[in-house]
Amino acid sequence: MKSLLYIGNKLSQHGVSVTTIETLGPLLESEGYRVYYVSSEKNMVLRMLDMLWQMFRLRKMLDMVLIDTYSTSSFWYAFLVSQLARILKLRYLPLLHGGNLPERLKNNPKLCSLLFGNAAINVAPSRYLLHHFTVSGFSNTVFIPNTLEIANYTFKEREAIVPQLLWVRAFAEIYNPSMAVEVLRKLKTQFPDATLCMVGPDKDGSLVTTKALAKAYELDVTFTGKLSKKEWVNLSANYSIFINTTNFDNTPVSVMEAMALGLPVVSTNVGGIPYLLEDGVDALLVEANSVSQMVTAVERLCSDPHLATSITRAARAKVEAFDWTNVRNAWKNVI
Repeated sequence: MKSLLYIGNKLSQHGVSVTTIETLGPLLESEGYRVYYVSSEKNMVLRMLDMLWQMFRLRKMLDMVLIDTYSTSSFWYAFLVSQLARILKLRYLPLLHGGNLPERLKNNPKLCSLLFGNAAINVAPSRYLLHHFTVSGFSNTVFIPNTLEIANYTFKEREAIVPQLLWVRAFAEIYNPSMAVEVLRKLKTQFPDATLCMVGPDKDGSLVTTKALAKAYELDVTFTGKLSKKEWVNLSANYSIFINTTNFDNTPVSVMEAMALGLPVVSTNVGGIPYLLEDGVDALLVEANSVSQMVTAVERLCSDPHLATSITRAARAKVEAFDWTNVRNAWKNVI
C-alpha cells in the first residue's frame, strides 16, 4: 500500500469552504492509498510549521507528497514544502489550483523553476493551466480534471427560466461578489420579482462590503453564509440561473456542480473559464466586470427556454466525464 502525505489548507472545521484536500484525499483512500493530511491549523504561521514538521516526521514512510498549490499567499507554503521535500529526497506532486498562477510564472520564474521544475509531476486541473505551464517549459505537467461524484448531483430540467439567481463562492475581492448585486439591481427594472442568493464564507471582508451594497440599493439579497455541499445542492433546486462573477479563475468546482445540477451558467470569460465552458453551447460567457452583458445573458435565457435547455443538457454531458470513475485511473498513473 502506497503512503501519501497530502498538504493543503484543511480548514472546513474553521468555517472555510471545503477544498480539494478534503474531497480528493478520501477518493484516493477509497482506491487503497494510505493518506495523511496536514494542516488544520487556523493560524497561517502555525499551519506552515505544521506542514513542514509533519513531512519531516513522516518522511521514512512516504511514497509521495501531494501539495495543493495556489497563486497568492499559499504559494509560499507550497514552495517551502517542496524545497524540504527535495532535501529529504521525497517525490512531490503540486496540484495546481490558483487561477493567477500564470502571473506567478512570469513574476517569479526562479522560484517557480525550483518548485515546479523539480516536481515528479505537476497536475493541472484545467487545460488553461496545462497550456501556461507547458509553454513556460514545464513539460512535466499533465491534465487531470477536478472530479465530481456525479451520483450526488440530481439533474433538474427547469421548465421555465426566471431570474432567480444563485451565486456560490467565497466572498473575496478577486471573485467580484459586488457584481452579482449590481446585476440584480439592473435586472429589477425589467423583472421586479428577480432574486439573488449568495452562498459562501467571508474571506477578506468582501461579505460585509457586499451586504452594505445590497442595503444601499434596498435589495433583498439572501446571504446564507457557508453551507455544506449537501445544503447548497438542495438549495439550488429553488433557483434557475447560476452566475459566476469572478475576475480571476481556474476551473471552479462550484461551476462544475451547477452544470451537473441543471443550472444554466452565466460566467465572466476569464482565466480558465473558456477552457471549461463554451459560449452558447454549455454556458453563456461575458466580459469581466460587465454588468450589462451579464444582465443581457440572463434576459436571453429567460426569453429563450430552448437555449436554456440545450445549454444545460450539454453542460451535464460535459461534467459527467469528470466523474471519479473516469478520473481515478489518471491519478493511479501519476502516483
